[in-house]
Amino acid sequence: MRFTGKTALITGGGTGIGAAVARRLVSEGANVVIMGRRREPLHAIADQVGCFVVQGDAADGAAVRGALEEIHGRFGPVDILIANAGGHGIGPTISMSDQEWALATRLNLDTAFVCARESLPDLIERKGAIVIVSSIAGLFAGPQAAGYVTMKHACIGLSKSLARDYGRQGVRTNTVCPGWVATAMADEQMQVLVEARGLSSIEEAYQLVTKDVPLGRPATPEEVANVICFVASAEASAMNGSILTVDGGATVVDLPTLAFAD
Repeated sequence: MRFTGKTALITGGGTGIGAAVARRLVSEGANVVIMGRRREPLHAIADQVGCFVVQGDAADGAAVRGALEEIHGRFGPVDILIANAGGHGIGPTISMSDQEWALATRLNLDTAFVCARESLPDLIERKGAIVIVSSIAGLFAGPQAAGYVTMKHACIGLSKSLARDYGRQGVRTNTVCPGWVATAMADEQMQVLVEARGLSSIEEAYQLVTKDVPLGRPATPEEVANVICFVASAEASAMNGSILTVDGGATVVDLPTLAFAD
């Protein structure tokens, strides 16, 4: 029960990794608040795991301040921020519109920045922890994903800045970079691959995208949540500014040697 008496705010908490983090934190005693724009998935998870819902746009300062007021009234200050909201930004630079670029910025970077800014007074008071969920796309460039790649790189920069500026005030900030994770969002991308390659199933698509990953499979949301919760816990009390990959070894592969692999 590492999180008994702690209050955690999770953005993008209605699906995938965010929902898995909510389950794990609740199971270990935390007061968990999940935030997102879509009501239905948030309440579905809340009903399952017993967490609290605040519906709103995590990139909107007024909405986040309103959410924090609700949280303060119910639980008190926030101890942990999991900045997990993200998505969008697929497509090459040459065809990406201003609107698509702005949406990629808002969903991935602005949500993390705004929530961190608004939560910092609580986190400084409580000597709390921030975990920003980036991606291995924040370390390397995937194809035809200029907005997503750029914003996930920027999330790592934000995390480093927070770690540098607020570490002396007791706030730890770390970044988790998942690779392929079997979520509903990833399933949609797999379906695109199924249609483009004439594959027989989403499972076959996952096998194709992980064929050069040393573990040879995608992660589960629960596996990523395990790492996020460790970094947010007191067990990781000396970790600040760290970047952790949860990618089955994808980022250790030397691409120029793939031709020599069995």
